Amino acid sequence: MTSSPPDRRFDWTNLAVRAASATLLIPAVLGAIWYGGGPFLLMIAIAIGLMAVEWGKMSTPEAPAEIAVTITVAVLAAVFAAQVGWYRSAWALMIGGALIAAFITRRKVERAADAAYGVIYIAPACIALVWLRNPSGETFSWSMSQGVAWMLLLFVVTWAADIFAFLVGSVLKGPKLWPRFSPNKTWSGFFGGLAGAVAAAMLFTALTPLDIEWYAAALVGLLGGLATMAGDLWESMLKRRFGVKDSGDLIPGHGGLLDRVDGLLFATIVIAAARVVDHWGWIR
Repeated sequence: MTSSPPDRRFDWTNLAVRAASATLLIPAVLGAIWYGGGPFLLMIAIAIGLMAVEWGKMSTPEAPAEIAVTITVAVLAAVFAAQVGWYRSAWALMIGGALIAAFITRRKVERAADAAYGVIYIAPACIALVWLRNPSGETFSWSMSQGVAWMLLLFVVTWAADIFAFLVGSVLKGPKLWPRFSPNKTWSGFFGGLAGAVAAAMLFTALTPLDIEWYAAALVGLLGGLATMAGDLWESMLKRRFGVKDSGDLIPGHGGLLDRVDGLLFATIVIAAARVVDHWGWIR
């Protein structure tokens, strides 16, 4: 009879590397969000290119450049349409870009559908980010606009969910959440991440001009936290399918950019939907 392997000790070294990476990345992200306009759009464009490269290497290593270029062009076209306020055209360009990506790469890769999915995977969150921040309608101001507040709420919720899931799961451990695809994630980390996301959303709403009630903030935090966890698990499933440990090695302690923003890709859609509902006056 074999005993189960002992739980690993808390990895303080990895935590320190993660903290150092965050110290460099967070100010750049927050600065782009605050200024909006060109810096914000540039941040999204760079992220699209990096994610497309990682997706190409991960999903189709036999032709990564072709996949990366087609995905980047397709997603950027949709984002630029959203930037000028053509949101219906942005979604149409996303669908058209996915079909074109599959058509262009069909003779060079085994699964051309992977190129199409790369567009569908990356584009919705990028379009929603542009709408959520509304850079074309806002310029720099020392006062926090609602667009900036909603953007910051998005990042506060996703960062809190990720950090608390990592800390609570590493300390408490316990039963695995989905061992088939993500053997290191635990139920304790899952609930810790949700609690952190809810608490962070409520605290952020109390301290900023974001115009929603505390109970609405708690609901947004809960749904955003759930979306963050779902995105993380989905990325783990994709990596298991493609037989890779990380999407890349861009960010020390985190792996690739897709590893870092997997939850954000899902949470952005949820937070954007919450702002739509708030615009209708249903959650105030």
